[in-house]
Amino acid sequence: MHNATLILLDIVEDCLNDDDASLTGVLGGARDHAEHMLGIPSTYGVLAEAEAAAQIVQAAGLDAGSPFGLALAQGLTGIEQLPVQQQQQLVRTAARRYAITAPSRTPAAPATAPRRPAPGRSR
Repeated sequence: MHNATLILLDIVEDCLNDDDASLTGVLGGARDHAEHMLGIPSTYGVLAEAEAAAQIVQAAGLDAGSPFGLALAQGLTGIEQLPVQQQQQLVRTAARRYAITAPSRTPAAPATAPRRPAPGRSR
């Protein structure tokens, strides 16, 4: 999911160059093309969309609130009023910040049992 969100942020930045593309329109398109564009099951497209939107709103210094809440929608609406170059900069900032939070790919170390005293020894 993390990788899909990063891909989506990259797509959003690229698509904002189109004259008729809006921020919310591009984000919403991911829902319909998640399997093809993002490499995730189509049912997860809305989750990648919500996470990407939250990252963009937070990059603008706004509170994103719930992934499907009013604060997120209001934040996106405000960002859409900005010039496209500023919107793209916010998306780039969101992508950089989100990439830093990438989950570790290293396997967790196996749990070790607590050490027990050697047999036959007493205090």
